[in-house]
Amino acid sequence: MATYGTKPSTALERARAWAIHGLTASGAVIAMLALTAVTDGDPASAFLWLGLALVVDGVDGPLARRYRVLEVLPRISGETLDLVVDYLTYVVVPAVMLASLGLLPDGLGPVTAGAVLAVSLYTFANRDMKTGDNYFEGFPAIWNVLVLYMWVLDTDPWANLAVIALCAALTFTRLKFTHPLRVVKLRTLTLALTALWAGLSLLMVTTYPAVPQAAMWLWVALIGYFLGLTAHRTFLSGANPT
Repeated sequence: MATYGTKPSTALERARAWAIHGLTASGAVIAMLALTAVTDGDPASAFLWLGLALVVDGVDGPLARRYRVLEVLPRISGETLDLVVDYLTYVVVPAVMLASLGLLPDGLGPVTAGAVLAVSLYTFANRDMKTGDNYFEGFPAIWNVLVLYMWVLDTDPWANLAVIALCAALTFTRLKFTHPLRVVKLRTLTLALTALWAGLSLLMVTTYPAVPQAAMWLWVALIGYFLGLTAHRTFLSGANPT
């Protein structure tokens, strides 16, 4: 038995902690596979890989907390590892998509993608990225989600550019965006709607371009719930919500 941090840990605990770190690190491989799909001209597969990355991102944190990974392997920062992988899957791959999928006005794809890459660095470097009640402060760099909506809905390139500019500006605000897995308020409802959103997103990707219209409009309407949580927490809950 070895001692890590303040508590003794067994070989099994260390192996399990390394396995959880390995799960997190697998996101980098998933990002590479998504990039390969983009360069191969297969955006649907790229979005499926990004969806898998979302699943990994959703489960590795709870596992790390459940099995005391920080205490068992204190020399490895799971938080830093997670941030690096998230930058790849939430920012780098979507930025490449913006530059290559014709989602932006002619000639503006590369420069807009570069702006997304640069602005998002300040999301991940922000020491106040999350509030005490687990809301993100400022736009949380969910470019993967934005690009998915732009691709499925085939929205106007200039409208896409305007939305990207708005979200980039919101990065530097104190608007509170919900973390769908960790915010306690309305957690059961939020988790249920997040699962519904994930299922509908999978449906959108696998049926594109002939997506079911009723499902598509429900998928779009779900944005309103999450924006409502943002508005409530930002403007109505006060500085120290209960």
